[in-house]
Amino acid sequence: MLTIKIAGPGCRNCHELEKRVKAALESMQREAVILKLTDFKDIAAAGVMTTPGLIVNDAVISQGKVPDEATLMQWLQEVEAGE
Repeated sequence: MLTIKIAGPGCRNCHELEKRVKAALESMQREAVILKLTDFKDIAAAGVMTTPGLIVNDAVISQGKVPDEATLMQWLQEVEAGE
């Protein structure tokens, strides 16, 4: 199962990223553990320098943008294929 972390202080873009990740997972008929990193020390320790950040299975996949659902689906499939 994927572990997905949304890194950010809780801004509008962070919420939008979480919404799109959930939509992508639903479209893929996949489940994942979704966690939020809101403490800047934890965010930086995870390797995210610009929020919102997307971390999948401890790898930073995206930072500083909110990708569309299709892009998120592609990235999640690539991570699953690499497991």
